[in-house]
Amino acid sequence: MKILLTGATGFLGGKLCAALLADGHSVRALVRPTSDLSSLPRPAAHGGSLDLAYGDVTDARSVLDAAAGCHAIFHAAAAVEPWLPDPSKFISVNVGGLKNVLQAARETKSVEKIVYTSSFFALGPTDGHVADESQVHHEQFFCTEYEKSKLAADHVARRAASEGLPIVMVYPGVIYGPGKVTTGNIVAQMLIERFSGRLPGYMGYGSDKFSFSHVEDVVQGHIAAMHRGRPGERYLLTGENASFMHVFDMAAVITGTKRPSFHIPLLMVDMYGWVSVFFSRITGKLPLVSPPTVQVLRHQWAYSCDKAKVELDYKPRSLREGLEEMIPWLKNLGEIKY
Repeated sequence: MKILLTGATGFLGGKLCAALLADGHSVRALVRPTSDLSSLPRPAAHGGSLDLAYGDVTDARSVLDAAAGCHAIFHAAAAVEPWLPDPSKFISVNVGGLKNVLQAARETKSVEKIVYTSSFFALGPTDGHVADESQVHHEQFFCTEYEKSKLAADHVARRAASEGLPIVMVYPGVIYGPGKVTTGNIVAQMLIERFSGRLPGYMGYGSDKFSFSHVEDVVQGHIAAMHRGRPGERYLLTGENASFMHVFDMAAVITGTKRPSFHIPLLMVDMYGWVSVFFSRITGKLPLVSPPTVQVLRHQWAYSCDKAKVELDYKPRSLREGLEEMIPWLKNLGEIKY
């Protein structure tokens, strides 16, 4: 198949690109002229062919040109930061970009399937319970502008499905694993901060809960969604539900190091976030922790992936298994020491 892939230079997109090539597909990656292409796989090492289409998901014309002759579209491009100095970027990229992809699919007669990468944030917090694909965001509050934009994009995707567009929507959890260390790989960033001593304690008291998804499992879930996903359906590509406190404890066990000995109240983390935002506006470097991050940590985001297990043969690995792979990888890169 000839496949258009957006977001190919990101953490998830780079892995997805490599897997599609390994399966023998021809991949056309939509990349910006300024994109860092270092995470793109080398076609010679894979079975399929890779060509680059320069453009931007916010530019409808470039998306339409890139979709020409393609049989499927994987739309994985997104602005995934918890905070940006210009919040309008979340809408232009996450909502406007999806609209452009869907319009390109409508006009490109060869497109038979669209796999759209949404987010667990589009379903909303699950405080006190474990949710499935039937959950609808309450829309009473939003922790981040990213969350708000992904919900708006979810409405666009579901409306397109109701109009007959062959779109399958997948909802990964907190994606982690070896690969590009970006904001989309927040677990890697947190572990780097933890082992460097810049994050000496737990953030909060362990009341948070997230569904952790290994990147390779999420990639296979995407490919299964192309082959086996039912148009118009939603699939949670999540994993083990745990707190970041549990992640830090497990990392200590795996590395044979001491666990953090104290907790940092979220109020203090919030103050640090505001300071980080202040310096970010001066330096232009996005902060790892910002006030929206703290808002997310005040809630639980626990989900069940049973539907994907049954319909897509999705097989998420345990959090321990994933961390046992990821932590030595970070050490070999020189990012952490233990």
